[in-house]
Amino acid sequence: MDPLSDWFPYPAYRPHQKEMLSAAASVARQGGILMIDAPTGSGKSAVVSALLSEARDRRIVVAVRTKSQLSTFLRELSLIRKKQPDLRYAYLIGKGQMCLLGGSGDVYRRCEGVKALSTSLIRDRAEAGSLVPAKDRVVRQQIRRMDPEKPLICPYFIHGRSFAAEEGEALRMIPSVLLRAKADHVLRESVAPESLPSLAGECCPYEVMLQAARSADVVLLNFHHVLDDAIRQQLYLQLGAEPQEVLLLIDEAHNCGDAMQSIQSVVLAEKDIEAAAHEIQPLRGKVREAEAVLPVLPRIRAFLGMLQGAREVEDWFDPAIFDRAVVQGSLYPSMEAIVDDLLVLSDAVRERSMVTGEFRESAAERLTGFLYRIHQSASDPAFLTLFRREAEEVVLEVKNIDPSAHLSEIASSHAACVMISGTLSPVTSFRRLYFGDLPVTTLMLPNAFPKVNRRLYLARDVSTAYRLRENREVTGRIDGYIRAFCTLPGNLAIYFPSYQILQQYAERSSGHLAGKEAFVEPREAQDAGTALRTFLSLPSRGKAGVLFAVCGGKWSEGLDYRGELLSGAMVVGLPLAPYTRVREMIIQYFRRRFGDEGEFLSYTLPAINRALQALGRVIRTPEDRGLLVLAEQRFLEPGVLAALPPWMQEERVETDLEGFRRGIAGWR
Repeated sequence: MDPLSDWFPYPAYRPHQKEMLSAAASVARQGGILMIDAPTGSGKSAVVSALLSEARDRRIVVAVRTKSQLSTFLRELSLIRKKQPDLRYAYLIGKGQMCLLGGSGDVYRRCEGVKALSTSLIRDRAEAGSLVPAKDRVVRQQIRRMDPEKPLICPYFIHGRSFAAEEGEALRMIPSVLLRAKADHVLRESVAPESLPSLAGECCPYEVMLQAARSADVVLLNFHHVLDDAIRQQLYLQLGAEPQEVLLLIDEAHNCGDAMQSIQSVVLAEKDIEAAAHEIQPLRGKVREAEAVLPVLPRIRAFLGMLQGAREVEDWFDPAIFDRAVVQGSLYPSMEAIVDDLLVLSDAVRERSMVTGEFRESAAERLTGFLYRIHQSASDPAFLTLFRREAEEVVLEVKNIDPSAHLSEIASSHAACVMISGTLSPVTSFRRLYFGDLPVTTLMLPNAFPKVNRRLYLARDVSTAYRLRENREVTGRIDGYIRAFCTLPGNLAIYFPSYQILQQYAERSSGHLAGKEAFVEPREAQDAGTALRTFLSLPSRGKAGVLFAVCGGKWSEGLDYRGELLSGAMVVGLPLAPYTRVREMIIQYFRRRFGDEGEFLSYTLPAINRALQALGRVIRTPEDRGLLVLAEQRFLEPGVLAALPPWMQEERVETDLEGFRRGIAGWR
């Protein structure tokens, strides 16, 4: 009997799906790392059923990046539970989305602070004999008196706690009966995240989620819960989970590298230095380390001042020069000694802030993290020290450029790790980028959607390469492709390498959109949502529009434009990152690691992935139809073409502008 059949919730497998699930079950059984590149429609979310079939009392953790991906796995698990009624699953989403407490500042710091003060209060009352804090007169009085805008205790946390007194033993704080009941409900029923606050009632929604997760077979988490070392270690401790007893599934794995680099990087601005000085100044005479650290801060500001005249918007600075500028002439023998004292001061600032109800990350903590990273970068080439001009100020950054060390450590520490994505192509390249020479199994599935519903054009006569951007013949042909593309029926999307190129062609295309309404992606995120909703509403009103967007931007990834919401997509140009001195240093680093392949992995591969993500917005179901265009001759270069998914290589129609006009005339 195939164990998978007991957990697979559908009457039949999709094309190639059984192969994918068998591979996932095998790695769960034997251990190791598996990377799967499976196009949209392959049924990737069913991989969780394969892991369940080989779980053997091990917990499954699923890391997702967006709410839509969370919803996909919740739907999948609800179907599995119809076949396996005893299945227990839960999810954890950020406190920022769940916290019901008022106040300002960082929600995580605020939570940590009010929980500490709440625990102190209710433990004092428990020692006085009141074992149910929510019913205690003094506690209730404190809750009524607190300032809702500057809370020092949390009533939702308090309602989730009680105390157990066993003869001869110290009091133990335990989850309250109410909290356990709410968590059991979450485990038994499918509760959507938006419904959780109302279900939680007087309890903290996050505490309800966490209590449910402790007993769950499957826990759904955000990327950061898994990729951030400190968060993962603390969370696993709270769940009572050891990594070697956890099967880890990471969705949208093509984003892992960027997410890890962001987590590992740290930025410092002049305002942070000024704020740190303001925080540390009151500690003079109270904390010995303050006297020695305060004279160091002007030295860091002076270093920033030296960079004000730099011509480049972004460039590298030598960490050894920074070290000498800060350490020499100070009271310290080394940067490490400064970091040690700053750690003491950061703790003092944090304690002082908690007393006054301020729970933001302190500037002293940010400064400590930055100096620690810059000290670390001197011996770790996977970190670059950069400065960047933003408006009227200069900021410093210690930037992680290679995620492989941490990704390898995380994946290897788990019983098994499965990474899935619809654009992990070519999967062998992502394997090298993420794991170097570590043994990893890879699997690439073909596109299972009907070929008749799609057509892919690759233009051989246009490019946005820098040397051709002012070539009138080339830019004129790009205009021609855009105008011809806009004659297609329905909503359309056109993606560009940068905002600058987007603006150029959006302005030139005005009045040539075949009666369609233009929507240009704004730089500010708060303006993007409203415009996108209007665009997506057009088909229901018998209208159509053209989306002008940036590859890798707010409208190019993580969105499902199903059915008539989007009928075609065009990518103009190969969306390479700007070639700067910093980019050259990154490429050189990867060349040292991987030889000639290094430039492709660090420079070309991310550009190809951004283009694939943009085109992937169109065909989301087997019934969807769409026309796809890569308007860039560099996609036909052998190294780039070979990196496209096999179905794109096989089905591509190479064309010039005239051929494109003739070809799309019959596409409806």
